[in-house]
Amino acid sequence: MRLGTIERIWRYPIKSTGGERLESVGVDERGLLGDRLYAVRDAEGRFGSGKNTRRFRRMPGLLRLGSRYPAAGTLAEPELLDPEGVPVADATAYLRRYLQRHDVEVAREGAVSHFDQLPLSVLSTATLDWMRTALAGIPVDERRFRPNLLIRTPPGTPAFVEDQWLGAEVRIGTTACVTFVRSSERCVMVNESQQDLPHSPLVLRTVAQAHGMRLDALGTVTTPGAIGVGDVVAVIRP
Repeated sequence: MRLGTIERIWRYPIKSTGGERLESVGVDERGLLGDRLYAVRDAEGRFGSGKNTRRFRRMPGLLRLGSRYPAAGTLAEPELLDPEGVPVADATAYLRRYLQRHDVEVAREGAVSHFDQLPLSVLSTATLDWMRTALAGIPVDERRFRPNLLIRTPPGTPAFVEDQWLGAEVRIGTTACVTFVRSSERCVMVNESQQDLPHSPLVLRTVAQAHGMRLDALGTVTTPGAIGVGDVVAVIRP
């Protein structure tokens, strides 16, 4: 059964910063190659995020920054981009000034995962279009929800169709296979301003009222491969 096609691919080299759009990328058991491979880490070993937990520390303003790998096909330390999209010369020095914290640094993933939950997040255009309608007058696109893949679903597909995908194994393109496990429980990060998206508490409130704080499908990669924009996403095992 065909679910749709890849509309956009997003990778976030430095966790909790704005990401980079890709036309194609490899995937392995960890997810998109290089996704959230780096993070902003404090002296306690907690990673910059939109929330406070045992592993994460809330660091407001990170979403206004961007990150990208400087050359295609390499996973050398990524560039950090300022709010105007300009690469900074020294990411750690810039972050210490920007966050007004002297204990942070850009760090590559070690023994502790940088992922909040599972390594791959997928969002449908059906759900995104519903959110845009529900939040008329508030700029909304997939960047608020930080998926790795935005899937173009057929006309008439209901909002929150991702729920129907949970438990299924799908093939993306010709080689990569993913099993959808559960959906993300959303936090205040979806409300925060980033680039041309203003802060709005209505975003999380709408997700909470409509779908119990959940939005997307999270998956694990069962067969590595390469994926690209336009690739078909189809169920191979329901």
